[in-house]
Amino acid sequence: MARDLTPRGKIARKYGENLFGNPKFDKIVSKRPYDPGQHGAEGKRKRVSEYGLQLKEKQKAKYVYGLLEKQFRNIYEKAKNDKGITGENLMVRLECRLDSLVYRFGFAPSQRAARQMVSHKHFLINGKPANIPSLVVKVGDVVSVKEKSKKLEAIHESLKRVNENPRPYLKVDKAAMEGTLLELPKREDIPVNINEQLIVELYSK
Repeated sequence: MARDLTPRGKIARKYGENLFGNPKFDKIVSKRPYDPGQHGAEGKRKRVSEYGLQLKEKQKAKYVYGLLEKQFRNIYEKAKNDKGITGENLMVRLECRLDSLVYRFGFAPSQRAARQMVSHKHFLINGKPANIPSLVVKVGDVVSVKEKSKKLEAIHESLKRVNENPRPYLKVDKAAMEGTLLELPKREDIPVNINEQLIVELYSK
């Protein structure tokens, strides 16, 4: 499967913020708050056009959720056909992917790790095996760690860093290693610094 191999540190510096949840990128951004590359430290960040701002928000969203253009565009087209505000629909669809929720539940230290762990068949949905990161989790669905995977140190270490109920739309049982999607997330509860309206404007051209 195709994937973006750009170093995460360079991406964080390019956008001036930690897009990946890993604390080490906070240090990279604060230590070198300028664009990567030979001339990055020579001056302030360049002014960006309206199109550039729109493109930037789309790229940020793709990096945060670990998607390539075709995948992201497909999700946008579905969000456009949903009832309600397209931008908010887009964020809800991104957030309700299995890999996104595995990360939010605290079973993985990052979105990227969550996608890999899902692909390696470490999780169940309502007791049934699920190994497709893009699978859409429905309200009421229970995502649990496979019995054989409950000994994985990576999952235990990750769970130490999250609250019992990290988001209003989620319920997490650390002891049982399972999480439930209680309701569709509201935009204000999704912890992602993205202006989704700019993405809608970009695709609407």
